[in-house]
Amino acid sequence: MTPCRKRRAPKTLRLLPNPLIWVARPPWMREADIMSEALQELIEIAGRHARGRRTTTAIPRVSIGRSEVATAPMAGVWGSGILFVLQGAKTVLIGDRTLRYNPASYFIYTVDTPTISQLVEASAKHPYLAIGFALDLQAVAALLVEHEPALGGDSFSTSPVNEDLLDALRRIMRLLDRPGEIPVLSAMLEREMLFRLLQGPQGAKLRQLARADGHLSRIGQAIAWIRAHCHQPVRVSDLAEIAHMSNAAFYRHFKAATAMSPIQYQKQIRLLEARQLLAAQPGNVASVAFAVGYESASQFSREYARQFGSPPARDAAQLLAAGEASVEVL
Repeated sequence: MTPCRKRRAPKTLRLLPNPLIWVARPPWMREADIMSEALQELIEIAGRHARGRRTTTAIPRVSIGRSEVATAPMAGVWGSGILFVLQGAKTVLIGDRTLRYNPASYFIYTVDTPTISQLVEASAKHPYLAIGFALDLQAVAALLVEHEPALGGDSFSTSPVNEDLLDALRRIMRLLDRPGEIPVLSAMLEREMLFRLLQGPQGAKLRQLARADGHLSRIGQAIAWIRAHCHQPVRVSDLAEIAHMSNAAFYRHFKAATAMSPIQYQKQIRLLEARQLLAAQPGNVASVAFAVGYESASQFSREYARQFGSPPARDAAQLLAAGEASVEVL
């Protein structure tokens, strides 16, 4: 007969569930995981399809920005649109306000906006990656017929993306790997993204912009006039008449939309146009100054150096030497 073996009592810890495994994770931790997965997928898609510093994609109104190096401050004009930063970090100076984009943040530009931007975090291992969307105001206006956007939020601060917005953006960018689906699905997915933006902290800006009688739309008309006639003297009363506002209301709404006065705005547009002309015609400083509306070449040189950090001729030479590196990244 086989001797009976004495059975040992099982260890208590083997009978009890591991509390580190079975305790439910807090909802915010689960959402963070979902956000992280979606963000990582977006980074991979954008990285695969980026071609140089700025790439126009097959999806209507969508561009990708990429850089492996931090940059010096770069001046430019952002049209109405949305900028999503996925990886890296960027600062943008608009008038007297400074924005900082961290990963998974966005900002809605409602009018043509002179900016000075700088990539402050970018490397070969973790390049700066961003997605830009030009706004389709007709699509926004159609949504406003059906949905009332949320109100509130600061006009000049970036906002973090939430889970729903990030997922909508991810499904749009997946179309780059399935180009045959772009004609059918891109408009539907863009509509969902705009809906998410309307419900977010910057939704009120979109609503005002899409309304033909909204103050942002009317400020946009005045800005279009400034840009088309930047070489001419400008009076606030004339711009207020274009916008169908009183002088005081126009000035207030213009400053809220651009973070600068109308005169400051015109000056920045003039200097940006002068910079483009100088890059094409280096060494012709005086004629460029008069072409953009300055009556004094010396005043032009002073304001140009204050804006761009170097006198006109030296700055133009630096732009030519930099080549593609002087092109602003999204």
